[in-house]
Amino acid sequence: MATLRNQTLFITGGSRGIGEAIALRAARDGANIVLAAKTERAHPKLPGTIHSVAAAIKAAGGKALPIRCDIREDDQVQAAVAQAVAHFGGIDILVNNASAISLTGTLETPMKRFDLMFGVNVRGTFLVSQTCIPHLKQSGNPHILTLAPPLNMDPRWFAPHTAYTMAKYGMSQCVLGMAPEFAADGIAINALWPRTVIHTAALAMIPGVDPERCRTPEIMADAAHAILTTPSRERSGQFLIDEDVLRATGVSDFDRYAVKPGMELLPDLFL
Repeated sequence: MATLRNQTLFITGGSRGIGEAIALRAARDGANIVLAAKTERAHPKLPGTIHSVAAAIKAAGGKALPIRCDIREDDQVQAAVAQAVAHFGGIDILVNNASAISLTGTLETPMKRFDLMFGVNVRGTFLVSQTCIPHLKQSGNPHILTLAPPLNMDPRWFAPHTAYTMAKYGMSQCVLGMAPEFAADGIAINALWPRTVIHTAALAMIPGVDPERCRTPEIMADAAHAILTTPSRERSGQFLIDEDVLRATGVSDFDRYAVKPGMELLPDLFL
């Protein structure tokens, strides 16, 4: 079976949720994980810190390097990438997981929140990708995996939350443009998005969602693992859905990913 053993992953926003799940799945292979996120101290409402996840990575069999990093800040990103390369000798995989959300209409979106979403989602994804790519070029199987939806200009995805949709689609456009730009370098640049709502801390930002009608982050972690263990020149520039990726590997039983098996699942945004 394909493995991430001895591969170095640079994961943004990996202190909880899907980023943490991807990190722990790679750790079980014996991967090196760089956690670049802001949460150093426990938050009363949000579980997880870079240090608690680092401990879990080590317990799972991987190696961890937790780095406090605000991906909106050029100097912090450059320092984090330099520290990762110095510590592990290079970077093989970048997972652009960090994201900010506000499902609010135009009149209800404060500009401070607008700036946060564009700073983290769009600028952060571009900046971290830009900073990692020179190191990815030196890898034998380089990947960038961005957690972003397939692009769809249907107004129904914009009208309820125009600012958030633009910010997430900005991440998708990084995939769309960078994949052909760096194809000759053999860097696989793909997007991954969930078929259903995933039970994470971000659910608090989505009013009225029943957690029992969601899947766990492990489905995204397993799908990411399947993508990242594929030879990089075989698949790039694709907007992949977690369930489709796993079906292609032979998975047919998805009940194990359900928060409560048997419940009707909620489709995720943008699908």
